[in-house]
Amino acid sequence: MTAAQAVPAPLTDPAKAAAIANQLGSKRTAGIYYRNDRLVVAVTDQAAAETVRSAGAVAEVVPHSTAELSSAKAKLDQLTRIPDTAWSIDPSSNRVEVKIYAGVSDADRSRIEKAVSGYGDAVDITEHAGKIESTAYTMRGGVGITSEYTSGGTDWITTCTAGFNVQNASGKKYMLTAGHCMGDGAVTWHRRSGDIPLGRAADWVYGNDTNQSDYGVVEYTNSNVTPYGTIQYKDGSEGQISRAAGAFEGEKVKRVGTMSQDLVGMVLATDATVTYTDGITLHHMIEASNCSVHGDSGGPLFSDETALGILSGGSYADRPCGDTDSQADRSSFYEPVYKVLSWEGLKIY
Repeated sequence: MTAAQAVPAPLTDPAKAAAIANQLGSKRTAGIYYRNDRLVVAVTDQAAAETVRSAGAVAEVVPHSTAELSSAKAKLDQLTRIPDTAWSIDPSSNRVEVKIYAGVSDADRSRIEKAVSGYGDAVDITEHAGKIESTAYTMRGGVGITSEYTSGGTDWITTCTAGFNVQNASGKKYMLTAGHCMGDGAVTWHRRSGDIPLGRAADWVYGNDTNQSDYGVVEYTNSNVTPYGTIQYKDGSEGQISRAAGAFEGEKVKRVGTMSQDLVGMVLATDATVTYTDGITLHHMIEASNCSVHGDSGGPLFSDETALGILSGGSYADRPCGDTDSQADRSSFYEPVYKVLSWEGLKIY
């Protein structure tokens, strides 16, 4: 075999695969995902496929481009909020996947179908049992992080999960968690184990910002607390987090939560729009197959040492997670960490 005929080394860098897709353009490509641990770039013509293969990536020729799929998703995003729905572009199926959960009326389903009626098989609408709820759990007790507050004349304790420890340019330490954990006045936070004061909410949003996001930033104010840039598993062992990046469909991920097991799953989508039962719509979310329950909110989604997302909510949040890694027909949604870091001027350490 001559040098000119040599097979290129397999492409393993998602950023390089994304650069190839960007160069080809949204009308000739249809997303990037993992299949059998290999990066796949979906394209719409053979010439684009050859470009991808020459770079060492796997190419799959598909009928629908990113431009077409994005157009269909944009039509859905323009709809008035419909609780218990979620949709995202799925590069592996080359479709916009629309999930309709229990409680969605026939009229709302018709609105969804009408919005994408001109896109044919580029859109797949499926029905699922259960509801999609944010996973904050107001209770007395539990582990993780807690906040005591008074609302409506009643004292409450909110239990959520610490996400990632981060810092600003001067080295001041903060903690990322879910923004919806801070509603109703839950702004002063403690470590549940030992009831140790941690700090106060410095910023938080829950669908009420321009980006329609769900994240909170807690400023560490207790000088006796030393925040480390690690993830602690249920057995007490630790894992280092050293960077943040965007997730890719098919990527194997881990989730740590206060109220459920340390579960391994897979990224299902990277630009999902979800509307929870409370009517809040969030955009540009990561969807993963990991199970989650009330109280896990704010917990970290990661791959090896890479921070990916902050748990926002999921389906069947009121049911316990099983013993298997991923639960059938269960999915969870996460705010992308790298975006939060950019918006807030923070970084992983």
